[in-house]
Amino acid sequence: MAGCEVSDAMAAVRAAVDALSACDLDLLDAPELVAALDDFETVSCQLPALGHRLLARLRTETTPQQMGAKSWREVLTVRWRLSTTEANRRLAEAEHLAPRQALTGPALPPLLQATAIAQAHGLITPEHVEIVRKSVRKLPGWVDTATRERFELDLVRMAVKAGPKELTDCANQLLLMIDQDGPEPTDVERARQRSVTVSPQGEDGMVDLRARLTPEAWATWEVILARLAAPGMCNPDDPVPCTSGTPSQEQIDNDHRSPAQRRHDAFIAAGRIVLMGGELGQLNGLPVSIIVRTTLQDLESHAGVGTTGGGTIVPIDDVVRMAAHANHYLAVFDRATGSALNLYRSKRVASPAQRIMLISRYGGCTKPGCTVGAYGSQVHHAAKDWAKGGNTNVDDLTLACGADNRAVDDDGGWSTRITEHHDTEWYPPEHLDTGQNRINYYHRVCHERGSEARCR
Repeated sequence: MAGCEVSDAMAAVRAAVDALSACDLDLLDAPELVAALDDFETVSCQLPALGHRLLARLRTETTPQQMGAKSWREVLTVRWRLSTTEANRRLAEAEHLAPRQALTGPALPPLLQATAIAQAHGLITPEHVEIVRKSVRKLPGWVDTATRERFELDLVRMAVKAGPKELTDCANQLLLMIDQDGPEPTDVERARQRSVTVSPQGEDGMVDLRARLTPEAWATWEVILARLAAPGMCNPDDPVPCTSGTPSQEQIDNDHRSPAQRRHDAFIAAGRIVLMGGELGQLNGLPVSIIVRTTLQDLESHAGVGTTGGGTIVPIDDVVRMAAHANHYLAVFDRATGSALNLYRSKRVASPAQRIMLISRYGGCTKPGCTVGAYGSQVHHAAKDWAKGGNTNVDDLTLACGADNRAVDDDGGWSTRITEHHDTEWYPPEHLDTGQNRINYYHRVCHERGSEARCR
């Protein structure tokens, strides 16, 4: 179908939606409303199939870099304002449900052909599609193609007649029958399953850590925890915690922590030992260390929070306790303009003092939508690139993660500028410009639009 035909068909769909939205629904009785909802549900289930084809075709026609992005996920999140989770889901479904481009000859069928056909006819919902896709992914690697296709077909037949809960139960039963003994404990399988997952910080400030460790990884932590998580060791309730040597009998007797709490405190102690060892080198121009930014007012009042270079919110009492064994830096800004005072450099590479000032000011990557903290960010010449005569003055610099820093290119890529209030504005290339925000507010401790007070 030619491009004009696609445009005409899209226009017809939008016109039909407008006409349907203008209909008076008050005159419909219950059976008519149910019938209309049946049709609405069918069409809603069909539309993603077209989206998969469009997205798959786009990926053959161009690249994220040509569109001014570092990945297809970024194209979707920026152009259509999707969440990272939704963008990943659409990309994965397009990969499995859209026809595949062959090197020569006609297109190949989708990887999940039965699922794609059912979706194109509006017979299954997006929830059904997600369950089938994830269940097929759980099949062991030794399962042959015929068994894999039969497994998918059985699930699709069930999905046409059952809801998501029943489909999930059916999928789990089929998986158990196919692989009753579980996955073979090979080195390859163990390496595939290894993971450490960190949850977003909760409202209470806590972070969940889940791990699936290889025998080698656990053997390493096993001996560390045997030492540092022993009763009486690394107890924050002790006036002088024992972090080396042998704890006294009094420290052991007064240790009322659970084993899980002792392991938690051992993780803190092990982390401090590694950080104090000085063997980690540098991270984006600064020695690897915990960086926390806060205000003098919060420190004096023991109220408020601090923010680490990774974006973690830390209660001020914890900041004070951590600062007891740390070096302190004071970042001073001009009240009226937000300009940093007296940090200029004639070289291309920013100095450690400039990096600390930028971390204090920005807190992380300044590109809108990016949540990478200061630990993962580099110094970027935002006002004017060094190669084009820019200066390494702190008020001309900003923070950008590595991928976003490389995305800046005056010839068709992103561009940046520093405002009079020393915010960094990012201007997307034409393909990604939808009038979105130019400034990233994610890392701000507070930001009051239009107010004289500017909190950082």
